[in-house]
Amino acid sequence: MATKTQLAKLGLFDAKVPRYTSYPTAPHFSSAIGPDDFANWITAVEPGSSISLYIHVPFCRRLCWFCACRTQGTQSDAPVRAYLQTLKTEIAMLGRILPRGVTLSRLHWGGGTPTLMGADMMSELAEAIFKVAPMAKDDAEFSVEIDPNEIDAERLDALAAAGMNRASIGVQDFDDQIQQTIGRIQGYEITRRAVDMIRERGVTSLNADILFGLPHQSRARITETVQKLMSFNPDRVALYGYAHVPWMAKRQQLIPSDALPTPQERLELFETARRLFLWDGYDEIGIDHFARPEDSMARALRAGTLKRNFQGYTDDPSDTLIGLGASSISRFPQGFAQNAPSTGAHTAAIRDGRFSTARGHAFSGDDLRRSRMIEALMCDFRIDADEITRDFGIDRAALMQEFARVNAQFDGLLRVTERGLDVPLEARPLTRIVARAFDAYDLSKAGHSSAI
Repeated sequence: MATKTQLAKLGLFDAKVPRYTSYPTAPHFSSAIGPDDFANWITAVEPGSSISLYIHVPFCRRLCWFCACRTQGTQSDAPVRAYLQTLKTEIAMLGRILPRGVTLSRLHWGGGTPTLMGADMMSELAEAIFKVAPMAKDDAEFSVEIDPNEIDAERLDALAAAGMNRASIGVQDFDDQIQQTIGRIQGYEITRRAVDMIRERGVTSLNADILFGLPHQSRARITETVQKLMSFNPDRVALYGYAHVPWMAKRQQLIPSDALPTPQERLELFETARRLFLWDGYDEIGIDHFARPEDSMARALRAGTLKRNFQGYTDDPSDTLIGLGASSISRFPQGFAQNAPSTGAHTAAIRDGRFSTARGHAFSGDDLRRSRMIEALMCDFRIDADEITRDFGIDRAALMQEFARVNAQFDGLLRVTERGLDVPLEARPLTRIVARAFDAYDLSKAGHSSAI
């Protein structure tokens, strides 16, 4: 790895940059995209093809202070049941315009806490979805985010019966003091119990998320958390950097900023966890994921088919991702569309018989070329010059000049050859900053998270 002095000089410890789960990033979406665009893009889906479907459930029993997702707390089931009826109506609306024969390559329920729904609600939701589009026959994946504090045998039975074949569990950190500070109490034993119940039902694929950069986190503490996590033998792990953005997520104001590690300490925490995963036999996937070599995501990396979307890294072969529910984002070959962020506004639109698309972006100019280059960097740490010139009709000499210009910004630390541009291992902490160098949009007004 480049020295800390080199990384500091190149802005790693000071830069605020996008995570690049889309290009352009969500702050550049506009109200120029609305329900009619969303509907038109759906009707343009090829009949008989496969798409990906994301269902957003924005409710939580408690609001974790570290979380910056769009969620709302509820102690009763009434708001969740009302929201389920909205989702079922929205799904039926989708079904009326979705071309014939479309199947689902991926189905993901996220939140919030999807497992806040009772078993009967889960069965209702799955039935409504599969009436509109069944799962594809080959390598289809139905995944659900599961809160170990909000799951039981009855709900897991319902999910297994509906066809869930991948579960995702958020861990964050197992240390008691850290859990108290971030407002997320979830012990090892209750997590172990949830994992055991998931596997008892034949769901063998397990994802887990942990965070680095949390308050009071140290190398010893993150080591203990990683070792406990690995006792579950998850197929995939996401090692996300905690994004402290209290100006966006007001609940984060409850987290004392003076307890947060410095950017240099954040890098040490990441490298500590990273080494543990590699020592345990995981393959490194992009900037912050790890997977067992036999997992489909690791196979996609080796095959050069790894992608990046709003859920992070994916091996989803579909070009279309449709998001339903409040604040969900869809990606089509034509552009992005995002639903109204508030549950009230989203529900009102669906009740009126229209989709709640509130903003988005239609691809234009060189959006697709830059999008592909940034995705290639984030997934493979390299941009293939042959691919870009072939697929986007750019002059090779102009592309190589662009690579040289970017490399100069990084003191020649990158590698430019006739084959393209590579981010060598020692420079990979800079990947998001390198990606920013290919971003043509004004990033000065968006409140992005730390580069490390």
